[in-house]
Amino acid sequence: MKYEKNYYSIRSNETIFEKLKEEVKNIGYYRLPFSDTSIIKTFAKANTKTNIVLLGIGGSSLGARAIYEFLYHKQHFKKKLFFLESTDPVDIRSQFETINLSDTLFLIISKSGTTVETISILKYLSKHVLLTPKNTAIVSSIGSVLYDYAKEQKMPFFSLADNIGGRFSVFSEVGLLPLALVGVDIDNMLNGAKKVYHSFFNKEKSYQELMEKARFLVENKYRFNINVLFSYSSTLEGFNKWYIQLWAESLGKININGTRQALTPIGLIGPVDQHSFLQLIMEGKRDKTVTFIKIEDFEEDIFVPDKSILPQMSYIDSLSFSKLIDTQANAIITSVAEQKDIPYDVITIDKVDEYNIAELMYSYELLVSIVGVFLQINTYDQPGVERGKILLKECLSV
Repeated sequence: MKYEKNYYSIRSNETIFEKLKEEVKNIGYYRLPFSDTSIIKTFAKANTKTNIVLLGIGGSSLGARAIYEFLYHKQHFKKKLFFLESTDPVDIRSQFETINLSDTLFLIISKSGTTVETISILKYLSKHVLLTPKNTAIVSSIGSVLYDYAKEQKMPFFSLADNIGGRFSVFSEVGLLPLALVGVDIDNMLNGAKKVYHSFFNKEKSYQELMEKARFLVENKYRFNINVLFSYSSTLEGFNKWYIQLWAESLGKININGTRQALTPIGLIGPVDQHSFLQLIMEGKRDKTVTFIKIEDFEEDIFVPDKSILPQMSYIDSLSFSKLIDTQANAIITSVAEQKDIPYDVITIDKVDEYNIAELMYSYELLVSIVGVFLQINTYDQPGVERGKILLKECLSV
């Protein structure tokens, strides 16, 4: 008698781990931390343009933007990175009026080569700027229309492997190229991701933490189906947006039993959102897990002045703003813990640099993959998005 079950069941950690090791053979993002960066660094070193403008949307831009915005205020890059993502005409006009287009290198990034938003902006750009091999580079799949365009125009071309999805592409050419062009140490960045890879696949700290978290989320998915990321630094706002795409597009799927899975992501910034969403967390329905992200050392030394105005609040005089935001975070974490029925965890980033943000982002990529295997879904497709793309093309082709 032969029998094959296809219904959903929560597997053992070892079974999940073995499936992840199988994924490493076919899913390209896993091995990206070990990429050879020499060609990208050579290209970046030769660039003389002051502005880098990235034309891309979703996975083609969110990762690079998350890292750039995290590092920008600390590393004071001599070159600036701009993002043309939206077909919002107000945004397009504003960006074009802001950027010195004659001193700009344009990066066109689209895996398919037919992303409507990106190609629309590219067409508009081509009417305002003569695009040449000296001011334009393209990242796409070999064989795409952008690949053909790059060949025809003799423009620099960087290929994106077919087995690397856009939302998992931050450590590929999609993220490495724009970040290297503005001066990010991409090798140090990849070292942060490598640390997590080795720790996980050697069953060390990352394995224990990520597997435990993934199992909790899956085992409690019907009770706690909303995952709130509470990041205590405005520099992490871009990371929050990246996380929302990674989480929602990867895990909002129908599993092998035909059951719709839903772990809804929400990104918050502390302390700003303490004055809004926190009320819902504290006294609203118990359907949310909360992950707090803190920065251990901001490496900033600005203080609340001593004996200045409003003596009634002298208890904050001489307090560093780094200490203040940390205390704010700890107070909220304690208040959540006191509820005793809100699941939460705390991630602490050592400092603001490329190594640490890469460590965080690669950890989240792994977490999503683990949850996906637990849920028995295809983590790497997005059929719900594709239908909208087809309808858009049909509407525009009429």
